[in-house]
Amino acid sequence: MTPGGDFLFTFGPIFIGIIFLIVISIFVFAIIKGVTQWNQNNNSPKLNVNARVVSKRTSVHGGGESSSYSSYFVTFEVESGDRLEFMVKDTEYGMLVEGDKGELAFQGTRYLGFNRSR
Repeated sequence: MTPGGDFLFTFGPIFIGIIFLIVISIFVFAIIKGVTQWNQNNNSPKLNVNARVVSKRTSVHGGGESSSYSSYFVTFEVESGDRLEFMVKDTEYGMLVEGDKGELAFQGTRYLGFNRSR
């Protein structure tokens, strides 16, 4: 062994420490972002607007050797022509059809419900 030590034994702990800090930073950032969005939604007014269901989509995560799960999204178009996309529960997703018109209730980026007009 050399008097200065092996490079791998010197560099290895530093490298592992850097990776650990990066992973922890990503978790902390995600938590802060989630709490910030939750707080903004709570401070936003609850709105009810006339809207039309424009499109629906799903996003599947996982699979392969592990279980998978799906996220459901619905895009609404309000009277001004603006479009808003919300993540909805699977039961809501199944009940909405493209072209449905009604009253959309939301608070910030939080979907509260959709009442179809007859």
